[in-house]
Amino acid sequence: MAKKRVSAGDRRKAKEYEKQGVQAYEEWDIDRAVECFETSARLVPDEPDYRLYLARALARSGDFDQALRALADFMRLEPESPLEDRFEQLFASGMDEVELLLTDKMTASGAPIEEIGAAIQMWLEYRITLGRDALIVRKAETWAAALDYTVRKVNLRPVKRREIAAFYGISTGAVRDRHNDLVRTLDVMPCDYRYFTGKDNPLDKLVEAAELLEQLETRFREP
Repeated sequence: MAKKRVSAGDRRKAKEYEKQGVQAYEEWDIDRAVECFETSARLVPDEPDYRLYLARALARSGDFDQALRALADFMRLEPESPLEDRFEQLFASGMDEVELLLTDKMTASGAPIEEIGAAIQMWLEYRITLGRDALIVRKAETWAAALDYTVRKVNLRPVKRREIAAFYGISTGAVRDRHNDLVRTLDVMPCDYRYFTGKDNPLDKLVEAAELLEQLETRFREP
């Protein structure tokens, strides 16, 4: 059966939804971002980039099952993609070299299993969120150390880069650089809800304070 021809009008609409989706994604309006990218993909079903954008948004929302489905659609539309090896690894049943080392070293350090899981989740999300950017893994120790360090920082654990670097047998500069990559790409913040494993997240108090302040300002302005 011949593919349905996509009109120029639909392509323009899809590009506009893509633009809106990217803005929503950057502003952390993830539901809106997913909606926009789904609409773009529906309007132009043969454009692989819309599936890639959708996978990134779904990963940020924590819906990794749907994110992987979007990646599967991307690979179907772009079967010779240079990203094929990276994305196929995400569907593998076993761990990659970074996850294996990370699990071994964090377990040896006495890290809670929840934090190990958070670090593995961070690695999964990072590999999706990179999109078309290249992922270079010269030494598994470098990425494992950065993930370990970043998750500890998110969970407010006292840790020094030099300690993590020594534990993994790499330089402090390598930990710093890969940590910065993770923070920048994933937009990681202190006590980030995606990776914070404690019972009480300090960010909740900030949200409550902001809501209370808004209520007080509303009452203050009442005639």
